[in-house]
Amino acid sequence: MYKFAHIADTHLGANRHPALEPIEAAVFNKVMDKCIEEKVDFILICGDLFHTGIPDMSVVKNCVRKLKNVSDHEIPVYVIFGSHDYNPNTDSIVDVLDSAGLIKNIVVGTESEEGKIRLKFVVDKKTGAKITGIHARKGGVEKIYYENLERESLEKEPGFKIFCLHTGLSEFKPAHMASMETIPISFLPKNFSYYAGGHIHKHLEEKLPDYEHVVYPGPIFSGGPQDLELSAKGEKRGFYTVSFDDKVREIDFIEVNPCELTFHEFDVKGKNSTQANQLLEDQIQKLDVQGKIALIKIKGELSGGKTSDIKASHLKSILTSNGAIFVDINRHGLSSKEFSAVKVSGEDVPTIEKRLLRENIGAVRVSIEQLKGEKGSALSERLLKAFRIEVKEGESKRAYNSRMLEEGLNCLGIKEAFR
Repeated sequence: MYKFAHIADTHLGANRHPALEPIEAAVFNKVMDKCIEEKVDFILICGDLFHTGIPDMSVVKNCVRKLKNVSDHEIPVYVIFGSHDYNPNTDSIVDVLDSAGLIKNIVVGTESEEGKIRLKFVVDKKTGAKITGIHARKGGVEKIYYENLERESLEKEPGFKIFCLHTGLSEFKPAHMASMETIPISFLPKNFSYYAGGHIHKHLEEKLPDYEHVVYPGPIFSGGPQDLELSAKGEKRGFYTVSFDDKVREIDFIEVNPCELTFHEFDVKGKNSTQANQLLEDQIQKLDVQGKIALIKIKGELSGGKTSDIKASHLKSILTSNGAIFVDINRHGLSSKEFSAVKVSGEDVPTIEKRLLRENIGAVRVSIEQLKGEKGSALSERLLKAFRIEVKEGESKRAYNSRMLEEGLNCLGIKEAFR
């Protein structure tokens, strides 16, 4: 019987606040130590090892120290790129660690003349497990690789097989990630022993016919404020260990508790800004936040005053004085009757952008029909998406600007006018 660890979304470097940075490092160290303690035969890290392709060197230093410790125990670490690891212009730190032998990039393959992606397996020497997968790219553009994946040869390969992915699957999309780009599970090769997922910031174990073990561990700590909020609400954080021989025998979730978190939501609907400030101050003074990460959400429509009148900095100082190690105050659900032209709702940037565009397109005075109403909102969304295209590897600034201009003109339908 063998055992491997399945980790994802460590997002090292995401938490730059002086109070959160040491917690992030300590959690990663704890996870690696637990892998050693569990005597796993190898470790899978399924994307977003780091929060950026070129992170702060202090973050890298701690990671390298722990990976060296794992290497000294003769435990190989296999990785794929997550959307945050990827750097379109140069090598990322994941490439550097791969070159140094501290981790192993398992995505190996070729592209045929017909455009088909043919993956090869990396074979773990000790266990014989055959591992392959596909890297993520920013904006979910890895979808085209899955569409063009040559699956038949992968499915015919005998043995204990693991497929690593860093993308969401449409069949298992969490409600809070409704706007996230996903792929159908049919894009994956069938009948692998284990599908090791990343990117979904929630731990889950699922199965469908021909896809028996589809597993996502979620983040070990936090890639952003929403992860902290979900943790405070009871979402467990950690990683999986998987025992196997010729097939999966046991899957265990190893919970990691980095610190205490507390979440409180306050509704100030119907109160003016002065009344709301007084209510919030009174209620926040009563909270037990000693030694905890304190997350506060303020929602509701003020009957008078501006949302900016709510003294978030004062509320933070109260919580800090009462012993909170970190405070985050979320006011996305707060609005005002006096200033209701712009209303923002939603938890992620694409949702907020879409609703802002749709709610405010009527305020734009134009005579062109395509820029009005739903048509104008949809056009604005397409333009935003076009202007987010990334620089290709080796592409000059001039070529990139030209490509961006062409995309914008295509969206507007006026490309021919500029020839």
